Amino acid sequence: MILIRKAVEGDAQAIYDLRSRAILEECAGFYSAEQLSLWTKGGVSESLMTDIVNSFYVSEIDGQVIGSGKLTIETGMLDAIFVEPEFFGRGAARLMVSFLENLALESGLSSIKLESTLNAAPFYRRCGFVGDEISTYHSPRGISLDCVPMLKSLEKREQGDASQQ
Repeated sequence: MILIRKAVEGDAQAIYDLRSRAILEECAGFYSAEQLSLWTKGGVSESLMTDIVNSFYVSEIDGQVIGSGKLTIETGMLDAIFVEPEFFGRGAARLMVSFLENLALESGLSSIKLESTLNAAPFYRRCGFVGDEISTYHSPRGISLDCVPMLKSLEKREQGDASQQ
């Protein structure tokens, strides 16, 4: 069973590593080798550590971190939805999106937004996000990537899944 919980400082390296593996595995056909290299190089910075502790959640199975996700309440922005490649297609990303939607609703947000990688846009559309235009995302690491800005309107719904805060 997949459990979702608030990320803690000790999760930072696992989040960073699974992010890199997911990017290299899933984005290879959509971005250049140079972009992928720049996107995944480096390590856990102090600012990333602070961000993880403040606003990240992790999915885990049997105590192993297998995914991550982030919601910035002030902007309604979802970010950092990554899943370990060996767990692709098992519902972890969909569960994280649903969990973060519930947090957004509890915080009084009526919509959420994200900037999808080109490969993930069909997944987010299946989750109810809308957006087709391609724009350029300028990452804090100094890399520019094509992305698809997407938006989802939220409606009150019954809560009840296997995740916990």
